[in-house]
Amino acid sequence: MHTDLHPHYRNNADARRAKQLLSACVHCGFCLETCPTYLETRDERDSPRGRIYLIRQLLETGSASATTSNHLDRCLTCRSCETTCPSGVQYAQLADIGQHLAEGAAPRPRMQAAVRRVLRAVISRPTLFRYLLRVGQTLRPLLPGALRRQIPLRQQRLPVAGWSGKRTMLVLEGCVQAAATPNTNDAARRVCAALGITLQAAPRAGCCGAVQQHLGGSEAARDNMRRNIDAWWPAIEAGAEAIVSTASGCGAMLADYGRLLADDPRYAPRAARVSALARELGEVLLEEDLSVLAPETGCGKVAIHTPCSLQHALRQPDLLPGLLGRAGFTLARTEESHICCGSAGTYSLLQPALSERLRRRKQAALTVDTPALIATANIGCQLHLAGATVPVLHWIELLDPARNPRSQ
Repeated sequence: MHTDLHPHYRNNADARRAKQLLSACVHCGFCLETCPTYLETRDERDSPRGRIYLIRQLLETGSASATTSNHLDRCLTCRSCETTCPSGVQYAQLADIGQHLAEGAAPRPRMQAAVRRVLRAVISRPTLFRYLLRVGQTLRPLLPGALRRQIPLRQQRLPVAGWSGKRTMLVLEGCVQAAATPNTNDAARRVCAALGITLQAAPRAGCCGAVQQHLGGSEAARDNMRRNIDAWWPAIEAGAEAIVSTASGCGAMLADYGRLLADDPRYAPRAARVSALARELGEVLLEEDLSVLAPETGCGKVAIHTPCSLQHALRQPDLLPGLLGRAGFTLARTEESHICCGSAGTYSLLQPALSERLRRRKQAALTVDTPALIATANIGCQLHLAGATVPVLHWIELLDPARNPRSQ
């Protein structure tokens, strides 16, 4: 796709990058039937190809309308289109740039912009988020049903033994996950300890930067990345084997540190090193002997939900089925595995109606084979899918020795 940049954008590095990304698109339309928002609205402006035309129009005219921003905002950035695209269009990068340029050409209404600033400020600060979540959990019984569903119940935690393995890996604690579902990282520590691996957190590390990046705070996201790199670097120099993420959305962000900080002369080499060390927890376990865990596999059929971040961004659609199948679990049949559940970070808060339609569609697709459990790999998906007819948990909890007395 050829694009003639408007004079206003000719010296803009983002616009030039967008032009380069646009050139790969050949208008084939294969992306339409794999795009969740297009499948729901049947409006091509809510498809990757339609949004590409909107971004091209912005680059060539130098202007945008609220309609342009609205259709760009409806994108889940699930990246299903990237998996489908025969031309290799890097749509997620293009969408980020297009949204940023659209905000400059057509500033958001004050209230809309304020909501995004609040979400960026709260979710990316783990301590603040944990405090506000506790307040919400206390008031939960008094809240209306729709709002009550957005607040997860407080989890009962089991102890994590102070055991040190021969191998050390860093672990990204996460923001929402650490507060809302602490059992995930607790289970990861117990599982890894049983395999001789110590998961070590860096106290000064914080949000991976994904929330800021996807809500227009690219520079704040880069600050998050730099802080994390500084926090992890002593352990990396000491020989930490990997930086493990238990939330696939964070894992996808870690994999992108090298690209996002490539123009920072001080941090570029370290960012590239972090991306090279970043590993999804399931990748680590695939290389280990899981028989020592003796997982309790008689829990009934397990429906696997592979998040978009794991399936399309990290390109590992078979990781969870392969891992849990090898561990001995009976896997339930599911449908539409490539379609997003509608969580997509803050999407469920900013686009509630469309997100809810996608949630119901995904719940139906996951329960066609009457599973006993739904297992996922991302905190946003886990919370969003909660309320289905079967429990939803993080897959690592199925391998947790604390669930199985035989492994004690």
